Amino acid sequence: MQSIWKGSISFGLVSIPVQLFTATEEHGIAFHQVHEADGGRIRYRRVCTVDGEEVTYDEIAKGYELASGEVVVLTDADFAELPLPTGRAINVLSFVEAGTIDPVRMSRCYYCDPIGPDPKPYRLLCEALDRTGKVAVVKVALRGRESVALLRPHDQVLLLQLLLWPDEVRKPRFPFLGDDMPLPPQELRMVESYIATLTGAVDPEELVDRYRVALEQLVQAKAAGLTVPQPPASEPAAEAVDLMEALRRSVEEARRSRAATGKATKPGKAAAQQATPKKTATKRVARIPGQEEAAAQQATPRKTATKRVARIPGQEAAAAQQATPKKTATKRVARIPGQDTPATKATPKRAAKRPVR
Repeated sequence: MQSIWKGSISFGLVSIPVQLFTATEEHGIAFHQVHEADGGRIRYRRVCTVDGEEVTYDEIAKGYELASGEVVVLTDADFAELPLPTGRAINVLSFVEAGTIDPVRMSRCYYCDPIGPDPKPYRLLCEALDRTGKVAVVKVALRGRESVALLRPHDQVLLLQLLLWPDEVRKPRFPFLGDDMPLPPQELRMVESYIATLTGAVDPEELVDRYRVALEQLVQAKAAGLTVPQPPASEPAAEAVDLMEALRRSVEEARRSRAATGKATKPGKAAAQQATPKKTATKRVARIPGQEEAAAQQATPRKTATKRVARIPGQEAAAAQQATPKKTATKRVARIPGQDTPATKATPKRAAKRPVR
């Protein structure tokens, strides 16, 4: 990008040096005017009407013709010396809410790039406008004319958007504007329903210049000596006799279109769920169908590995007693079946020792 203007943003006693860059660009296919018979280029010559000589661009100036027919010639130096305070300054007039400006007045826009040694005042103004939701109404002399403009934040950058003067916006004058007949409430609600159905973000596939794409395909096909395949002709829409019926069909078609768009995005959710299998991988390894309790017990092998070694089915009580081997290991060594109270053998030893005392 090339800078088209250098000056400063001035509000109060603060001055912020900036330079302007064009913020937008239009894409299209450039064509030359040619002779249809042989493809020869058609060129235009800049010829002076006085001496008949061809004039180059650096020799061209601007001229204003007076009522008497005399022409006043103005050069670039003359325009630079205009006694305007906005010649090299963007003067802030006031701050207003962003929604109070009619979009029909908006024109070209430019990025403001700070060129001073300290960008802090620039950042402060940009952040303050962003927080308050307001825009600055300014005046600037640009492109050979003085314009009123808006200074607003955009992606952390101040954007200067030129506005048309109020008298440059034409007033609509059409015959139907004098018709004050009230609108049917039922049809009005149907149109509001259609608006509500299509409310939302625009499909990104619609934000494509299909005309430019078709032109590129046509040029490539012509260069290769091919013909461009034509899409099937669509059936002409039947004239709607009943306005309510046409509105009802429009609402139904809009709902079907939105429903189809919604279904197309659902598989993405399923794919997102399949992308996290780590939570169940360690718990369901080698799980046998029908053994839910056993699988639940095996889910924590560290706690039961020492308690359930060589467990025999059907001996639940024995397995429960063996679960605490440290407490019963010294009491049940060499236990003989049928002797339910082996602990009584420990009492004769005490009885044998008492007589000795």
